[in-house]
Amino acid sequence: MQHIVILTGAGISAESGLKTFRDSDGLWEGHNVYDVASPIGWAANPQLVLDFYNMRRLDVLNALPNEAHKNIKKLEAKYAVTIITQNIDDLHERAGSSNILHLHGEITKCCSVSDKQKTYPYTNDLKLGDVDTSGNQLRPFIVWFGEDVPMMQQAAAIALTADIFIVIGTSLQVYPAASLIDYLPDGCVKYVIDKHIPGHLHNDFKTIEAVATDGTNTLLKELL
Repeated sequence: MQHIVILTGAGISAESGLKTFRDSDGLWEGHNVYDVASPIGWAANPQLVLDFYNMRRLDVLNALPNEAHKNIKKLEAKYAVTIITQNIDDLHERAGSSNILHLHGEITKCCSVSDKQKTYPYTNDLKLGDVDTSGNQLRPFIVWFGEDVPMMQQAAAIALTADIFIVIGTSLQVYPAASLIDYLPDGCVKYVIDKHIPGHLHNDFKTIEAVATDGTNTLLKELL
């Protein structure tokens, strides 16, 4: 069975009503992203960061998987499918996909400031004073700007095994995730689905210039 590896970004969840992480003006919900998504921002104003992610969690809870998420699940009928996602939402899981690696964390989980490896369910709004059993403040289980991406090594190992590699809804400008294309084996068939195809991609990518739902419908006709 051929192995499909799919790298997804904010564009696949945009059609579920979730805003992309960073617009062209560098702001997110009126905030500079470094104020709400970096260790420096956390040190300066942890309450602002918690309020921000409490809103992001509610946004995800109110969103539903769209046709693109469901189309990816359909590929499992014929292929072994692994999803590497830059998204912190759980829409791939709720669409039924069975093999998902989150590069940048998960909004459904939290961790303590002293141990980012041990996670807890993020089921209620986080507040200052919410602590783990050792008394350490809880924070969202999210990889912030300036932090290491601990799942990157595992993601690179997955990319090495791809027979087909599909990029959906990401500009491939955020590193280290963008470097995954450098790990693909010779002979790997490559697709990119995006309403704005990244101009720096190699010519050996098959391009489907469309939003994720339309693009994955086209992809299914070719692969199934």
